[in-house]
Amino acid sequence: MIKRLTANWAVTATGAIALAMSLYHLYVAFFGPPDAQKFRAIHLTFVLVLAFLMLPGRGYRDPETGKPGIFDLILLGLAFAAATYPIFAYDYLVGRMYYVDELNTADFIFGSLCVLLILEATRRAVGMALPATAAAFLIYTLIWRGFGLEITLDQLYLTTEGIFGIPLGVSATYIVLFIIFGAMVERSGAGRLFMDFAMSLTGHAAGGPAKVACVTSGLFGSVSGSAVANVMTTGVFTIPLMKRIGYRPGFAGAVEAVASTGGQIMPPIMGAAAFVMAEFLGIGYLEVAAFALFPAILYYVALFMAVHFEAKRTGMVGLPRSELPSLKETMLARGHLFLPLVIIIAVLLMGYSAPLSALAGIVSVIPTCMLRKETRKDLTLEMIGDALISGAKNTIPVALACACAGIVVGCITLTNLGTEFTGLVIAVSQDSLVLALVLTMIAGIVLGMGMPTTPAYIVQVALLVPALVKLGVMVEAAHMFVFYYAILSAITPPVAMAVYAANGISRAGLWDTGFAALKLGATGYIIPFMFVFGPSILLIGTWPTVVTTLITALIGVICLAAGMIGYLAARASIVERIVLIGAAFVLIKPGLWTDTIGIGLVILVLAYQMLVSRNAAPAEGAAR
Repeated sequence: MIKRLTANWAVTATGAIALAMSLYHLYVAFFGPPDAQKFRAIHLTFVLVLAFLMLPGRGYRDPETGKPGIFDLILLGLAFAAATYPIFAYDYLVGRMYYVDELNTADFIFGSLCVLLILEATRRAVGMALPATAAAFLIYTLIWRGFGLEITLDQLYLTTEGIFGIPLGVSATYIVLFIIFGAMVERSGAGRLFMDFAMSLTGHAAGGPAKVACVTSGLFGSVSGSAVANVMTTGVFTIPLMKRIGYRPGFAGAVEAVASTGGQIMPPIMGAAAFVMAEFLGIGYLEVAAFALFPAILYYVALFMAVHFEAKRTGMVGLPRSELPSLKETMLARGHLFLPLVIIIAVLLMGYSAPLSALAGIVSVIPTCMLRKETRKDLTLEMIGDALISGAKNTIPVALACACAGIVVGCITLTNLGTEFTGLVIAVSQDSLVLALVLTMIAGIVLGMGMPTTPAYIVQVALLVPALVKLGVMVEAAHMFVFYYAILSAITPPVAMAVYAANGISRAGLWDTGFAALKLGATGYIIPFMFVFGPSILLIGTWPTVVTTLITALIGVICLAAGMIGYLAARASIVERIVLIGAAFVLIKPGLWTDTIGIGLVILVLAYQMLVSRNAAPAEGAAR
């Protein structure tokens, strides 16, 4: 009986606390937040309490119900006390001198508890990689560098340079609101709109379902911001369709994994790390979205053309039009559900803050659903409540990752490790920018393996970005460089979370899908180098330079896709593929001579393939 009551209490409490968390953040978005440390502590309190309610530890959960056990509830109580201590002791904290005044007993107890409980909650939410990384930095700070527990806790717990730093602040201010917006949009039926819209546009073309995956995952991913969630949402539909028309399972899974991963770089919303970047750079989120716009287009153009070339090379066709939704009917029935996205962009363009823009988008979902009978029936208090609860729950992994990343950043700042690492990178690269970029790329992918994008990006900003800036890279380009590789770790074997998710649907082998994902996502690995050597791709520079760069870069990524797949206007030989890949690399680097050589190589391959095809046609006719 006691076990049953505990389980029911946990389920009810989870929903009530999640709803309260969403409503609190909506209130703050409208009326403004309290002091930064107090606001972040309130946010962390919600997150830790929900984490220990939702994610019971193995061996401690109730064996009959799977709900939190006594030990989990004890941890929940300790987490509540540790997270709320900075709120109740706020006057004391703002009056003390950091690093000078000694910590009292409560500071030691609650600070230690907070660090340990964040590590445990993060382990439950996102796996071992991130808490293990944070633990390694703690050991380095406490033992290797010998800073001692007092100054370490002072840095991590009692200032805004650690747990309550910028990453958690971004989670509390921006991320939670946009996740709630995503939940509201999903519940409104926009997911079906995205799928039907993509099917009606591209489903009939050669390799149609793969192109549907590109369009749908780009649309859905820009809202969800999670590669794995995107795969599991759209992949259950697109992967079986791709297999149906002839794509091998590994290739089908790779298309969905690469397309879903790109959602984190596709404006208007992108992934959570984009909001962190805006905070680090001290610029508006709209500027970050502008930086990301054309690289995201290049990424998806390359993927779209790769699946097109693969379909042409293997003779695949699209789905019958009779099985596809009508674009006109789709837009008449559900096209209005695009309005919340338009409203967010409009509010941002009007100069308002990202939180207020997210709030406007959330509120706009309700009248938008009322515009058509087809969507009006879905709008109920239950739907709104469910979306608010789901939004808060979906925030938990991201917020915990931000809090845990704050531990890492706090240790790096305290030990001055970032400066030392910068010196190491410069020394190893011997002042060679290309070598430094390659080392940064490798380090970024390794750091991001098995780790959510946001903390992977944050750690790289602390360790890698200063080295690039010191070597002369523009600050914006340096941040975008590491941002991309934090994202691409999701499709980079051996730890490729988006590939794992796609394999669960396609039933293909890990390495089959992994290598196909590397081939399809090849453009993504090259685009960051374009940021460095041609910042005009970030829309930085004069318009003639920007336009020229964009055109040649588009041709370059199409050539790369053609070379990787082995098809342009016809099947490409090994020599032709090498020439196409060479042309792609030449075109990717801005410059008159490189552009001239690259376009010349493309024309040469096209002319040769057209000549061969023309000569082959009469020969086939004579044979008949």
